[in-house]
Amino acid sequence: MNPYRCRVLRQMQPLLKALQPVSRVLDVGAGDGWFAMSVESMGICDTVTAIDVMPRPRAYHLVKVYDGQRLPYPDNTFDLVYAVDVVHHADDPPKLLAEMARCTGHYLLLKDHTWRTRMGWLALAAMDEVGNRRFGVPSIYNYQHRWEWDAILQKAGLKRTENIHPLACHARLLGRLTNSLQFLALWERAEAPSTTSLSLL
Repeated sequence: MNPYRCRVLRQMQPLLKALQPVSRVLDVGAGDGWFAMSVESMGICDTVTAIDVMPRPRAYHLVKVYDGQRLPYPDNTFDLVYAVDVVHHADDPPKLLAEMARCTGHYLLLKDHTWRTRMGWLALAAMDEVGNRRFGVPSIYNYQHRWEWDAILQKAGLKRTENIHPLACHARLLGRLTNSLQFLALWERAEAPSTTSLSLL
């Protein structure tokens, strides 16, 4: 069991359980589907749809492959859209965030990174190389500076309602050095959509 994933999931759980009831959930950049499987097994939703740009040879959950451009779902299809350590890998993080916001009718949850100093950025780049290159995941280094992504989501009609920062993702010395670069945040749509979109699941 991956300790990092378990720590992240443990801190996601209270936020997710407080959202009940939610029916349809989308995991963006699901990788091998471990988080999709774990969220679905919590029993907080009817189904989790997992999507990624790169298929994995082994997966814990069915993961659909898409082109990395437009998420292949109508507006407001899902009650919750989330991504764990994904947005900073996008070629265009604002575009991906806008797509995630478009597809959620209610909630958006992000676990990702934030930096303030050059040393913080370099630490994130080093961790990305160590953690992702062996899986063939490129490091693009598009980390959030301070809270610049918040304005993008506000423009899309979402308000940040929870923010856990620093986030205890790592233990011992690594945690003391880098947990200030980690965050978990929840956004909620200010007004529920007036129409219900048909799901293409």
